[in-house]
Amino acid sequence: MAQTLTVLVPVYNEEDDIRKCLESVKWADDIFIVDSFSTDRTLEIAAEYTDNIVSHEYVNSATQKNWAIPQCKGDWIMVLDADEFLSELLQKKIRKILASGDVPFDGYYIKRETYFFGRLMKHCGWQREYITRLWRNGKGRYEDKHVHAGLIIDGEVGKLHEPIYHDTYKDFDDYFEKFERYTTWSAKDLQDRGKKASLFTLAFRPLWRFFKMYILNLGFLDGKHGFILSTMSSFYVLTKYAKLWNIKQVIKDDNNRS
Repeated sequence: MAQTLTVLVPVYNEEDDIRKCLESVKWADDIFIVDSFSTDRTLEIAAEYTDNIVSHEYVNSATQKNWAIPQCKGDWIMVLDADEFLSELLQKKIRKILASGDVPFDGYYIKRETYFFGRLMKHCGWQREYITRLWRNGKGRYEDKHVHAGLIIDGEVGKLHEPIYHDTYKDFDDYFEKFERYTTWSAKDLQDRGKKASLFTLAFRPLWRFFKMYILNLGFLDGKHGFILSTMSSFYVLTKYAKLWNIKQVIKDDNNRS
């Protein structure tokens, strides 16, 4: 018997991206929109594709998704961010898998190809990215992390090479708006894991990130986009560890005053 699919899409002020995302999954049995109180036309556009729309206060990505997952009714669940969309090849592949009824895996890693400032990046390490976004209902839950939480699958995981496209960071305003939040959350995750921001870490981890992306992962073949991405990724690493250092300084000062 064919398996059903619920596509879960968390959103907040996504009017520029949401239509392309939903167009790529409009064939699914159910589209479940979880909104964080958008103030633009996001919900108006989403309502053209589904009436399964709820609003819920946003804490972080993992918390929002874990809150929504038990409400998904399909035999299978797929999570898409609003700035992602399925390639036609991936749409056909997933539909074929679900139509077979006899699926040998409990989840799938899916290849993700990402645009940076309008260019599809072929190097910098981004070309090898696989993410877990499709799983059997009841078999998956996100890690308890502030940012970049992975999906934990209870069972065997297969791999799909047909891509999800990720149209992220369209310009510097978009990049730095996310940069501020993500570096703060990353610093909190490092703090929770007991990590330290030593001088060695502050000095060499950013340099290693640039070297790894631009040289080892051939980022220079992506031209100026590759150089800018590698440099900004290095700055991201520096900033999250600098924020970790600041968190520890605040704690130390508070303890000294008490």
